[in-house]
Amino acid sequence: MLRANRLKVFLLRPAGVCLFVLAAAAIPLRVGQDTPRVGGTLRVRPFSNDIKPNLDPASGVWVFATEQIYDGLVAIDSNLNPVPGLAEYWKPEDDGRRTVFFLRKGSRFHNGREVTSDDVKFSFERLLRPDVGSPFFEYFVARVAGARDFREGRASEVSGFRAPSPGVFEIQWTSPFISGLPLLGLSFAKVLPKDLVLDQGKNFFWRPIGSGPFAFESWMRSPQLDVVGVRLERNPRYFGKKPFVDLLEISPHFTDEHFRNRELDITPFRNEDLAQSGCKVVLSGPRSLTLLAMSCGNPPLDRPSVRRAIARALDKDALAKAGESLDSVRRETNNLIPPLWPGFYPRDAVEAVPEQSRRALEEQGFFQEKEFPPLFLYVPGGKDNRDQLLFAREAARELGLIGITASVRTYQSLRDLKDIREPFLAKIDWMLDVPDPEMILRPLFHSRSDINRSGFGYANPELDKLLDEASAEKSSTRRTDLFRRAETIILEDLPALPVTMNEQRLALQPYVRGVRVPVLGFAYLDTREIWLDKREAPR
Repeated sequence: MLRANRLKVFLLRPAGVCLFVLAAAAIPLRVGQDTPRVGGTLRVRPFSNDIKPNLDPASGVWVFATEQIYDGLVAIDSNLNPVPGLAEYWKPEDDGRRTVFFLRKGSRFHNGREVTSDDVKFSFERLLRPDVGSPFFEYFVARVAGARDFREGRASEVSGFRAPSPGVFEIQWTSPFISGLPLLGLSFAKVLPKDLVLDQGKNFFWRPIGSGPFAFESWMRSPQLDVVGVRLERNPRYFGKKPFVDLLEISPHFTDEHFRNRELDITPFRNEDLAQSGCKVVLSGPRSLTLLAMSCGNPPLDRPSVRRAIARALDKDALAKAGESLDSVRRETNNLIPPLWPGFYPRDAVEAVPEQSRRALEEQGFFQEKEFPPLFLYVPGGKDNRDQLLFAREAARELGLIGITASVRTYQSLRDLKDIREPFLAKIDWMLDVPDPEMILRPLFHSRSDINRSGFGYANPELDKLLDEASAEKSSTRRTDLFRRAETIILEDLPALPVTMNEQRLALQPYVRGVRVPVLGFAYLDTREIWLDKREAPR
């Protein structure tokens, strides 16, 4: 049982410094190449501190745990390609407007029942139900035939989700949708047992049953009987590669002391003292993109020339370091789309030159004929937004060097900014959950997207045309070219300045083997490959 308030302290001999290993986004790193050993308990501390005992993949909570318990139709490999999951194979029909999935025979839930297409249909429709409250419904509501009618109560089922036979499932898209396959490999698109969820309701997610490599075993509790973690056990019925370890324990209540005492195997690197434990440190990601959006509807930021001048005043390296935490790495970027995603490359750096920025604004009449109006700098609010405020204060300091006054404020949702008429910059941390450029460019910059209209009001008809064309394009090569062109237009207009790509930093015990650093972040760590060789764990 997890000892949440451990008092005993062991004296450790210095074990040298950490070995830092940088993983390229497209080529995962293997840590340890020896012959695997079977057995043992792998203990992991996740990045999230959420402890709600709710293992519902539709909620977006406990993602690392739900990734182990449930499977989707497809999975995402190390090159960001969709690969078979519960669907053994699939084929496009109707010129790409329909995808037919053929389920893997013999794939079973943890209770032994075979997975059927009815389970798939139920699980996907559940994502769209308002009473479930999943934030991921938006990925499907405009893309799947009949999804909006179902969501808004005009239909009892989604016409675009069909289960013609127990082993066949079909999706009818509203238009050809290349992004549909990688979307189905993500954390929320998991398949649940229809009968048990209908019978148990929300109680199902207290002791869930999935088809993944690990099965729910029990909740971990403190001496006060509070839930502090979850314990999973190897699934002997799993259709794919079975895990090496017997048990997987996941808890945000594991501490650095647990790690130093070799009672914890994998943890976010949040304490420099861990460097004395002989650990390995790896990076995964990029996990998110940080942008400074500009209020394109509010003068003088309605002019691209003014937005470009302001961008030249901002030192991205200094902004990256402002409020940086040990468990993440912020790398300054000039890209909107991660440059190691297939088909995309790093763009040339643009050096911050405050003198040129000031001169460009003076040429437009500011500081001489008229003053530059004060700006507001908005950052996300929350219980602990110290890092956000440090970022904003650094940006305000840099703007002050060219004579622009900026006041720092917080927002809870981009919709909070919709009715603001003063010029502002808004920091946005955009999660790179879906490995597809459409899921970055379209929601942020298309003139009809809710986020754009609520947040910063940017419109460019040429960009809209490119994004609409790319959205329906069936050729991946042609589609990538369209998104590269769209990114170029956005970076010229600068409705938002890309500042950093953000990676996660993870500490591993020296005896942890077989780690494949995930491209999509820690939550997608493949625990099936991990094994423990404690013969090589000197104190």
